[in-house]
Amino acid sequence: MARTDDLLVPVDGDRVHARHHCASSDVMTSPQGRPCVVMAHGIGATQDSGLDGFIEAINSAGIDVLAFDYRHFAGSGGEPRQLVDPARQVADYHGVIAAARRAEGIDPDRIVVWGVSFSGGHVFQVAADDQRLAAMIALTPAPDGRAVAVDMARTRGLGFLVRMSGLAVRDVVAARRGRAAVTVPVVGAPGSAAALTSPGAEEGMRRIAGPTWRNELAARVFLTIPFHRPVRRAGDVTCRALVQIADLDRSALPRPAAVAAERARATVHHYPCDHFDVYTGEPWHEKVRDDQLRFLSRVLHGVPGATIPAGAGA
Repeated sequence: MARTDDLLVPVDGDRVHARHHCASSDVMTSPQGRPCVVMAHGIGATQDSGLDGFIEAINSAGIDVLAFDYRHFAGSGGEPRQLVDPARQVADYHGVIAAARRAEGIDPDRIVVWGVSFSGGHVFQVAADDQRLAAMIALTPAPDGRAVAVDMARTRGLGFLVRMSGLAVRDVVAARRGRAAVTVPVVGAPGSAAALTSPGAEEGMRRIAGPTWRNELAARVFLTIPFHRPVRRAGDVTCRALVQIADLDRSALPRPAAVAAERARATVHHYPCDHFDVYTGEPWHEKVRDDQLRFLSRVLHGVPGATIPAGAGA
């Protein structure tokens, strides 16, 4: 079993909690060290929620993983709790990548940035900012907040947006007065006042939820999401990129993901499944995981003896 070490990474005067999952094989080790995947979860989720199958497989392929929780979540610092701040989350990625490059045994030039859902959008911006990265993986990404807002208006109605905007304004006012955050659920039943309300979203999240996950977000996120558009930076990505799109995704729209992938000149894989079907224990997890391993074996200079099925990689 791979060794796991807990780290506290300083970022902008605060601390990000990361876990360093060391490779359980030396097949990717070079004189410069092992490659490393830096990994974070989606909106309101935590690193103990359905990522373990990806981490174990990547470790078995000879690659370290630094998985982390954004500030304001789980074991990371930051007040108020449960605050989604896209700019801070991108900064957290950069802070953990810098920590990976300093870590003993890791090759600083074979760092891969990995994101899923909301963080799958972040990684386009992170990779555009840091052109030293070896590769990026975006799984069921949400790279265009404006498209999310338009889809919310279309599918949930303007009344929903007005309601959520009102809660968001109340949250901002509460913050300015030093009061507790006004929160909304991360997932909820269709028609409820939650961030993700598509059929099956609540059940899917609860199936993968780990002990640190809480079903709440500071409501001000609804004022931020429409202006967070990492798709605009996708054309600046220079590293090898893999984008994995769930064609039946009702939580992260497939079309904006395809646009970002095209701009990033990425390898693209499509899957006939919904948003939560890709996590550990879910129906499409093994296929998604194996496609990631084939991609990593290529861009990180190969696992000796590995074979890649025709048409399956970069």
